[in-house]
Amino acid sequence: MFQGGANLNLDAKGRMTVPARHRDALQAQCEGRLTLTKHPDGCLLMYPRPVWEARREQIAKWPIEARGWARIFLGSAMDVELDGAGRLLIAPELRAAAQLVREVALVGMGSHLEIWDAATLAAKEAQTVAQGMPESMAGFTL
Repeated sequence: MFQGGANLNLDAKGRMTVPARHRDALQAQCEGRLTLTKHPDGCLLMYPRPVWEARREQIAKWPIEARGWARIFLGSAMDVELDGAGRLLIAPELRAAAQLVREVALVGMGSHLEIWDAATLAAKEAQTVAQGMPESMAGFTL
């Protein structure tokens, strides 16, 4: 399970260093083999390859009405690997899709991680808080 966040920087080549706590888990779970894909919220999804393969199978079974969504997720998916320094190269087209330039945020989401432009994530979080909790969360407490 991935949780927690980290503020990171992309280098000039578009590489991101994965924090040690996530890197160790990714090495143990999938030997650093990952899949990145676009998400319509404006971030990238980062899956350990075995988890992505299961998701990919689910997506492939979606009905024809969901073909556009399948195209977003499957059509933009790219397999990547952590290098020896624990870095991940994000392809230019994926960086452009998520507007990743320099400052990024890596957010643990349970089975996967999200990669956000740091300013975009801050704006999304502020918007979420301003909207208040949805009715479906009325009984939730921490």
